[in-house]
Amino acid sequence: MTAERSLIVAAKEFSDLFTSRRFLLIFALYLIIAIIGMAQGIERYDDALASYNKAMQAADEYRDLQELGAWWLEMPGKPTILYVFSSMTGTTMTLGALLAIAAGFDLVTREKETRSLKTLLAHPVYRDEVIVGKALGGAAALGVVVGLALALITAVLLVLSIVPTAGEVVRILLFGAISLLFLVAWFAVALAFSTVTRESGNALIFTLVIFFVISSLLPVLGAMVGDAVAGPPPQRPESPQEVAVDVVYVSSSTGESSVHRADSRQQVPAWNEALRDYQEVLAAYTEKKRFATNVITLLSPQESYQTVADIISAPQKRSLPESLGSVWAGIVGLIVFPSVFFAAAYGKFMRMDIR
Repeated sequence: MTAERSLIVAAKEFSDLFTSRRFLLIFALYLIIAIIGMAQGIERYDDALASYNKAMQAADEYRDLQELGAWWLEMPGKPTILYVFSSMTGTTMTLGALLAIAAGFDLVTREKETRSLKTLLAHPVYRDEVIVGKALGGAAALGVVVGLALALITAVLLVLSIVPTAGEVVRILLFGAISLLFLVAWFAVALAFSTVTRESGNALIFTLVIFFVISSLLPVLGAMVGDAVAGPPPQRPESPQEVAVDVVYVSSSTGESSVHRADSRQQVPAWNEALRDYQEVLAAYTEKKRFATNVITLLSPQESYQTVADIISAPQKRSLPESLGSVWAGIVGLIVFPSVFFAAAYGKFMRMDIR
């Protein structure tokens, strides 16, 4: 296999996709809905910025309450313009996935149906160069889709005088990379079924079935497994207003006893300590449940993409590498999932009977 011949095939597929009415129609819908989501994201960013400014004005009150024992109160973090880009997540998981499927479901079956595959392989080009070139061409087209959407949103933000910081630029690029991995995942599924089946219609049907099964059933199955492994959740301690403590007093002279109801305000320090212990137990429980759920949802590009995109687009107190380390399963899933289906497409294409 030579890179030059693979790139020639990739360029042909890239050109075919951007002259396909079906692909361009879905691409146009994707951009339109992305722009609508951008408007909603800008509104969300403005609201968060206003709330942050109000909280900064009341910073002294937050500190006073924390000193009085309300340690769970925290100052809200400064909003990030990634709120605007996170609005693309839902659009990418629906129309973006359909766009990727449309790009790949007939890449090989179209050649079979028009009987052009035999003519193509009659030229000085090997089978592995054909399948790799088709995959590269489709991935490049999807890369242009993601790049144009991000560039359009960034341009609108600059026009509105919303300038991203250097850290936000890095997160925007990472968001684009994760979005491209998600689209490539479903493109690989469509390519695999295009290689396995004989007709484009069957390839499309099988791919859509896998899409809806993984999108709908795996999250439910993952939640069930997480609940079963983690067990029942810890119980939150009752608040002082809900606690009624009877204190028994015994007279040292008469030996008589009397019952008095304690003032709930006296229970605040004990309740704070109990609440702190509850938070630690709840964090351990949540982590155990999340790990078990991630093992299942590793098979779902939607869940993996949603998890990683949320971490990238939300303000974090931790550094970016630490934030990404907490969602390593999602990143691995977005890499392994398309790799498995491309390997299946590659193996089938190499053994295909083209007579």
